[in-house]
Amino acid sequence: MPGGVLASAVGRVFGVRVLVIGGGGREHALALGLAADAGVERLVVAPGNPGIEAVADVRDVVVTDPDAVAALAVETGADLVVVGPEAPLVAGVADAVRAKGIACFGPSAAAARLEGSKTFAKEVMVAAGVPTATAYTCVDAVGVNEALDATGAPYVVKDDGLAAGKGVVVTDDRAAALRHAGECGRVVIEEYLDGPEVSLFVVTDGDTAVPLLPAQDFKRIGDGDTGPNTGGMGAYAPLPWAPADLVDRVLAAVVTPTLAEMRRRGTPFAGLLYVGLALTADGPKVIEFNARFGDPETQVVLAQLATPLGGLLHAAATGTLAAHPPLRWREGAAVTVVLASHGYPGTARTGDPLAGAEQPGVVHAGTRRAADGTLLSAGGRVVCATGTGADLAAARDAAYALLGTVRLADGQYRTDIAAAAVAGTVRVPTR
Repeated sequence: MPGGVLASAVGRVFGVRVLVIGGGGREHALALGLAADAGVERLVVAPGNPGIEAVADVRDVVVTDPDAVAALAVETGADLVVVGPEAPLVAGVADAVRAKGIACFGPSAAAARLEGSKTFAKEVMVAAGVPTATAYTCVDAVGVNEALDATGAPYVVKDDGLAAGKGVVVTDDRAAALRHAGECGRVVIEEYLDGPEVSLFVVTDGDTAVPLLPAQDFKRIGDGDTGPNTGGMGAYAPLPWAPADLVDRVLAAVVTPTLAEMRRRGTPFAGLLYVGLALTADGPKVIEFNARFGDPETQVVLAQLATPLGGLLHAAATGTLAAHPPLRWREGAAVTVVLASHGYPGTARTGDPLAGAEQPGVVHAGTRRAADGTLLSAGGRVVCATGTGADLAAARDAAYALLGTVRLADGQYRTDIAAAAVAGTVRVPTR
């Protein structure tokens, strides 16, 4: 790994050793960003994936075992632990790491309930006066039917807990809504929010909030936003069609009051607050909160970030974010397109050979190596191709050109990622 020093926001100079927990596309993107930071002395990722092996030491760990992760942090001499996925955060991994006296980027288990329970997140939003959809938590068929009557179609039915990005059904088909609710058990049913969706990442130490570039991702499996929801089939940033004051409005109406409410409850939120928004005719409203970087938006946002990533995350983890220098961004745009396995988002076929995936710009999400070294698919979303360019059109062309060099039998991908933005047809509704 590149050696060097990292100057923290308060001026202390040190070589930082970073341990990243996770092994998907988000963690590969984080590893690439951290490896490019001259102040990162050593980078370890656990459990990692074959793509991450090129930029970091890869170790094995059960990511949802707080004691095992904390022990690995001690063993590797980590100065900073970055927890990528949501499940370890909800399980209390960040708490266990901090108990060892090691800085950790990621919220406590109590604060991670913002993602771990949609009911809890709604309670926080209501208490903080955050604009969001009217919602009902239901635990039986009677309650579900009453909530569906109250909201009307399109029906929005969300699994209350973690569901790997696939716990939400938006449909005009009441039978489908009822079926999903029955499969989930405890669900949140809410009014449909009309308008383009935006993902805003906010780095925070619990008090100070630093927004990253807004991005847009594509949840549906098929072109034209058709088919079932997935964990995300592509993304792009920046958003040329978004209102110029969008970030300032969201910080004032959503982020600041939410962080204040979390502090009031005695569970301050420090780490990455992901704000999923719908830009409605009545202004931005929150669809959901996540407690970590979103995938695949991380790929495009970090591709545009010029500020060293290690210093930013360390400042948030050590409560010194207020003194961190303003973020610097690269000119141009970034687009990423996901290549998924046959059958995804249902039963994904795995074990297929993958060619062309070990090159710059290709981020691994679900891959593994066979005993003979052959790269194989190992999940629903297998890799994503990220392209950058002087503008969104150039970045889009670069992403699809790169994707065209990757081979996966019966692989599937969307052909319309960022197409509407390039065409200038994305519209924010108005009254």
